[in-house]
Amino acid sequence: MTSRIPLLFDATSLPPAWGGVARYIQGVLGGFDELGISVHVVAKPVDVERLRTTAPGHEYHASPAYVGNRVLRFAWEQRGLPRLARRLGATAIHSPHYTHPLVTRAKRIVTVHDATFFSDAGVHSRLKGVFFRFWMRRAAAHADALVTPSRATAEEMRRHTRVRRAEIVVAYLGVDRSLFHPVEASETARFAARHGLRPELGWIAFLGTIEPRKNVGGLIRAHRALTARAAASTPGDAVVPVPPLVISGARGWDDDAIALLDSATPGDGVIEAGYLPVRDLPAFLGGATVVAYPSLGEGFGLPVLEAMACGAAVLTTRRLSIPEVGGDCVAYTEPDAEHLASALGALIADRAQRADLGERAESRAGEFTWEACANAHLEAYRAAGTALA
Repeated sequence: MTSRIPLLFDATSLPPAWGGVARYIQGVLGGFDELGISVHVVAKPVDVERLRTTAPGHEYHASPAYVGNRVLRFAWEQRGLPRLARRLGATAIHSPHYTHPLVTRAKRIVTVHDATFFSDAGVHSRLKGVFFRFWMRRAAAHADALVTPSRATAEEMRRHTRVRRAEIVVAYLGVDRSLFHPVEASETARFAARHGLRPELGWIAFLGTIEPRKNVGGLIRAHRALTARAAASTPGDAVVPVPPLVISGARGWDDDAIALLDSATPGDGVIEAGYLPVRDLPAFLGGATVVAYPSLGEGFGLPVLEAMACGAAVLTTRRLSIPEVGGDCVAYTEPDAEHLASALGALIADRAQRADLGERAESRAGEFTWEACANAHLEAYRAAGTALA
C-alpha cells in the first residue's frame, strides 16, 4: 500500500549529464518507492520520463520548458514553484540542491550537500562561493528542516551559519548495487580494450570533476614521481611497474591540473578519459589497481562509495566526511604529492592489502542504501511538520 506525503519535490536542478546531484535525486526518489511513499515531483520536461522510469511511484509534473535555462529556473523557483505547490495541495517543498523559494507558505526542506564553500573557500571559484554561501545562509535562517549527507557537513553548517529553527538531519547517500558491483574479468578486459589499457598492468583510476578541491594536480605529480622513480631503477632492483593514471570527469576550473593534463605526453602514462557513461563505471572502478581520490574535502564523497561497492582498493584522505564513508575499509593518505606517491606506491606493491581492502569495502558499501537515505528524509519531513496524508 502506498502512502502519500503532501510534499512537492523539486527535481528541476537535475544537470544535463545526470551526474552528481542526479544520483542523489534518483536515489532518494527510488528509496521512497521502496518504502511505499509517494510525493509530487516537478522536473524539466526532458527529465520527467527518465525519472518516472527509475522511480515510478510518484506523481510527476513538468515545469515550463524555459526552466532549462539556469537563470530562468531560479526565477521560476521563486514564484512558479510555490504556486505549483499551492495548486497541488502540497504543504511542503523539498529543495534538494541549496536554492529554494525565499517566500512561500509551504514548509521548506533544503538539502545542503557541501559546506566547503565556508571551510575551504579557496578551492571554489569566487562567483560559485558567493552564490552558494548566500543560499546556505538563507537555508539556515529560513528552512524548517535541513538535510546534509554527513555529520561533517552538518557540523560545518552549524559552525559557519546561524541555524535558527531548522533541525539538521544527516541522510547518508546510498549506492545502486544493481549498477555498482564487482564485474567479471571479461567485462574489465572489454573496458580496457576500448580505452587502450592492459588489464594485466591495471590502472589507477580517478573519478570526479577536475576542480581544485579534488586535488588532481597533486595526484598527477605523485604519479609522475612514481614513474620517474621506476625509470631510474637499476636492473637488479625489485620494482613494481606503475600503472597508467586514468582520469575520468569533466574539466572544471582547476587551471593547475588542466595545465598538467595539457602538457602530458603519451609516455607519461596519464590518460584523460573524459566523461565516462555510468554503465562503464563498474569496470573502470572495479578493474583499477587502485582508485585514488585525494580530495581536500567533501560533503560526502560519492565516488569513494561507488568504488567501494565495485570492490576497489581505494586510496583517499581523512578530510571532512570521507572517513564517515570509508571507515577502516579504505587506505588514507595526506593529500600532498609526496605522501600520495608513497601511499600509491605501497598499495600498488601490495596485492594482498588491495584484495583485503576491496573485500571489506564492498561489504561496508552494503550499509549505504537509498532506502535508509529515504528514511532519513522522512525524519526531516516530520521535523518540518509534514506527515503522511
